[in-house]
Amino acid sequence: MQTFAFQPSFDCIKPQLCNNYYEVLLTPTRKYEKLSNENKLTLAGLAKIAGVSTSTVSRALKDNPLIKKETRQRLQALAADYNFSLNHAASRLRTQKTNVVAVILNLDDETDQSISDPFLLKVVGDLNQALNKYGYELLLSNSLMANDDWANYYISSSRADGIIVIGQGKSTQKIEKVAKSGAPLVVWGDPTTASGYSVVGSNNELGSFLATKHLIEANCRNILFVGDPEHAEMSERYKGYKRALSENSLELNPTFTLSCDITSKDAYEKINDTILAKGLFFDGIVATSDMVALGAMKALKERYINIPSDVSIVGFDDIAMAELFHPALTTVKQDTKLAATIMVEQLLKQFDQKIAHSVVVDIALIERKSVREG
Repeated sequence: MQTFAFQPSFDCIKPQLCNNYYEVLLTPTRKYEKLSNENKLTLAGLAKIAGVSTSTVSRALKDNPLIKKETRQRLQALAADYNFSLNHAASRLRTQKTNVVAVILNLDDETDQSISDPFLLKVVGDLNQALNKYGYELLLSNSLMANDDWANYYISSSRADGIIVIGQGKSTQKIEKVAKSGAPLVVWGDPTTASGYSVVGSNNELGSFLATKHLIEANCRNILFVGDPEHAEMSERYKGYKRALSENSLELNPTFTLSCDITSKDAYEKINDTILAKGLFFDGIVATSDMVALGAMKALKERYINIPSDVSIVGFDDIAMAELFHPALTTVKQDTKLAATIMVEQLLKQFDQKIAHSVVVDIALIERKSVREG
């Protein structure tokens, strides 16, 4: 650890007790003995010891990447050496900022999807990293816990500075209420649909189109769509499925639309029930998520239906376990890391009174082993 020749004394810094937002307990021996309030040091005092500006010390202690890593480490070590502690509560009272962003999982009442869903976990993890990069903390909640007035619950009550909603669901009523309140808001959803707020997400229609087209090129002709067409993002995926059928002169038959929740459990049960009732009448599956694909694969395997020879499957999301499925799942990749960065950037624009925009993030078809050779 770098040492400093400066020898502190209690006379060198004038105490400012009422405006202490950054405080340090100062002792001549640096043995971290608890002192009276008269010996507490302001941020300016610590900056003077370090020989830098107060803003540099402030940013360094918040681990702001605008400050060089070496400088951050030096100032953080100095703060630890002087038993420095940040008074976050006082700082928030002064600035009226929480440096917290509420991330709400917009789950429908009837869904069994939860935070344990691997895709949601990935989105939340990527958002957390993106927020931390800009010095913000993540407050995770869900639409079932928060009341109907999200802007009042999170923003007016000073729980958070802004809101990021994951998923538009079947109803956007609560989201639109936040937007009308003027609260900083960004939504992970379908950015191609018209809305009065910033939406960041993948091109769902194109992704499902490519998935269906890939199955058709593998000589699948009876392709089952498994998902919930009433869900905002899934409805766009359903459009892509229908467009691929139409462009390849295949009939759209309602029998081949299997509505189910976005969970592996529901997909497993629906595929089981369908085969029991009608037999194996399909040779391909377009799943609206990788978890839906996993449930479908489990149901097929238990009936000794070969994947991909008898039924080929394409998922959507490219969660980490997709390549660990057996066979490895062909799927549509959503770039959640890039999307998380864009969502945070669009939210920060609103903090600075700038206009935020909706952004479409590119998708890619990841070919593996769950689709037979054409």
